[in-house]
Amino acid sequence: MCGWLENPTPGNWVLRDRRADWILSTQMQYAAEGFDAMPDMSRRGWVETNGSYGHGCACLTVAVDHAARRITRLFAAQPLPLGRCRADRALPRP
Repeated sequence: MCGWLENPTPGNWVLRDRRADWILSTQMQYAAEGFDAMPDMSRRGWVETNGSYGHGCACLTVAVDHAARRITRLFAAQPLPLGRCRADRALPRP
């Protein structure tokens, strides 16, 4: 699953792909299993919009709950160059 990985505020993470916004973590309420092992996603093309918080482009290998639009398990995460998401017209802008 690839798209915009957004971290607008502490503890809040969402992956926005062509189909939906998928919740990865919400502050003090929810975190997908494996979330704590996610690599530093800001090392490759991260746009800061609120201090160090912001968004980047990424591909995640995940299990999801389609009805809840929630990522239930994070297996792997790979940051991508911003240009890849910017070039995909099917992706809504962050």
